[in-house]
Amino acid sequence: MSGAVGSAGATTLAMLLTRLRDPAVRDLAWLLLSPDLLCAQPPVGMLARAFETPDQTDAGFAWLTSLDAQPRPLHDYLAATRITRLGRYAERLLGWFLQHGPAARLVAAGVPLRRAGITLGECDFLLEAAHGERLHWELAVKCYLHAGSESGAEAPSLSDYVGPNLKDRFDLKLAHLLNHQLPLSARDEFAALGYQGPWTPQMFIKGWLFYRYGQTPTLPTELDARHGRGWWVTRSEWPDFASAQAAGWKVLPKLEWLAPRRDDSAGHEASGGRYMDAPTLLAQLSPQAGPTLVAAFAAQRDGTWIECSRGFIVPDEWPASAQNYARQ
Repeated sequence: MSGAVGSAGATTLAMLLTRLRDPAVRDLAWLLLSPDLLCAQPPVGMLARAFETPDQTDAGFAWLTSLDAQPRPLHDYLAATRITRLGRYAERLLGWFLQHGPAARLVAAGVPLRRAGITLGECDFLLEAAHGERLHWELAVKCYLHAGSESGAEAPSLSDYVGPNLKDRFDLKLAHLLNHQLPLSARDEFAALGYQGPWTPQMFIKGWLFYRYGQTPTLPTELDARHGRGWWVTRSEWPDFASAQAAGWKVLPKLEWLAPRRDDSAGHEASGGRYMDAPTLLAQLSPQAGPTLVAAFAAQRDGTWIECSRGFIVPDEWPASAQNYARQ
């Protein structure tokens, strides 16, 4: 199964997530099996595959289920490094899979490439596939908000997808991947490091894209239409939007931005026994705060609370600033 799972693959992932309970294992399953954000961008930007064959996929599901029953080694591995960034968390999860999972074998991770003492870049993962091919993976987990209009006046573009803090843009990220990161393993300086190749570069790009509530814009051709989706609303739009949702609300810390969240009864009680209603959540957001990712939860019969949607609440002035940034 490729990283770009189809509708059947997405259904299978959803079924797996109903069984997995440990948050880190759920995040790892989502990282491996969720749809890619991008389609392949040949010749350089080909997609990484977590599992190459149906047998590997079956073995991967069994391995994840076993890990969920005994997650302590994964927890210890994650705790060995202080993790504050979402990208670093994803790197650790994928590194664990490549070291202990039933598919490819890790050769090296975080390999720096230097020339005359200057760092040119770093290769995220070097691995050997089960059939022997040597692969260079570049990993990224991105959350972008669509800042364009759906009027159709302009052709859809990746530049319309911007980071919540307006410091990142999808078109710029893809250009950096294709023109700099993925070609690193083909450079002469890399050959001198002693990692015998040739190495086939592939991109492992996962995440969520968020669209203004009520809008369904035409997608750029670079995007995989099966990507994970959320919504965004402004603060002034939030009360009307949230009043139509029968749910409890929770702000999602950055390290909870991967898999849809799940709280069992014990976890629910540990979080205070309830989720916030919409007015309480909005009151807790500082007027000076930037976009905030929140999730809606619904209670299940067994006492579990399951995330049913996620999205950003943005300041009222954010949409205009985001459109300006998208056009730069």
